[in-house]
Parts: sequence; C-alpha cells; structure tokens
Amino acid sequence: MPILRMRDASYVSHGVTLASRVTLDVNPGDRVTLRAASAGEAEAVAMMAAALIHPSSGSVEIGEYDSRVQAAHCKRLVGFVPHDPLPLREMGFDRYIQYRAALWDIDSQRARAVANVLLERLRGMHEAFAYPLVGALVANPAMLVLDRPQPTDREAIAAAAGPCAIFETQFGTEA
Repeated sequence: MPILRMRDASYVSHGVTLASRVTLDVNPGDRVTLRAASAGEAEAVAMMAAALIHPSSGSVEIGEYDSRVQAAHCKRLVGFVPHDPLPLREMGFDRYIQYRAALWDIDSQRARAVANVLLERLRGMHEAFAYPLVGALVANPAMLVLDRPQPTDREAIAAAAGPCAIFETQFGTEA
C-alpha cells in the first residue's frame, strides 16, 4: 500500500491554479522527485503531500487516511521540510526539538538524542537547512516531504532519512 497516493490532485488559491491534476504514488522506502512547472506548483504539491493544504479537486491519501477528512492522522505519518530555511540559533534549536517532540508525543530527551545523531549525519550541511530536516525526522516518520531541497544535499538527506520514503519537489535550476 502506498504511503502517498495523489489522484488528479489540483490546488487553486485565490483563483490561481498552482497545481493541476497531479497523479502519483510513493511506496514505503521509495525516493520520488516531482519536477514542477513552477516554484508555486512545487510548493503546493509538497504541502498537499504533507496534508498542510487540501486539494481543491482530486484526492490525496497518506497511508490509509484521506487528507481532507483525516489531516491530523496524515500529519503524524509525515515529516515536512519547507523550501525556506529556518532562522534558528542553537538555543532556538533545542526549543524547536522540544516542540516537535511534544507535537508527536515523544519523549523530549529521546528526541534530543535522535536530533544529535541526525545532526552528526548532516555535518557539513548549513544549519538553516539541517535543523528543519532534523525536526522533520526526529519522530521517525513514514515519509519525508521536501519542498525544493538543495540537490547537493540529496545524499546527506537520504543518509539521515534512512529507510523512510522520501518525496521531494523540484523546479527549474533546482532540479
């Protein structure tokens, strides 16, 4: 059973179609890249894949859940990394990991230990990009969704993500 199934998923915001009729499957352990026609489409598809926005038409299922009806269940299966980096300092990162631990109802000390291991794996990646990736992975999600990650970071991301499925969007020169 796919961890992500999109069927003719479209997203319209303020009368502007950002994503149109996206159909794809991501199975457990898959590494899937969607090449978008625009940065807006890449962002909209990534956000639909993480159940952060609902499709205007079509469907998005994450695990066995419909993202329109059971968005909270969907979000528990997904770690999302936005395109824009997070401006966190070291002290802010600790609070961020505590927040992520509370969000997923996991022990904050365990979360910090996992975060330390992940940061070690991501050594060399700028912290503005590494921190949100660690935050997305700290609860061991079934799928990691990345909105236009740096192509040069693919190997480090795959190493940090381990066996979970990875779905990423790319656009233009990012691809």
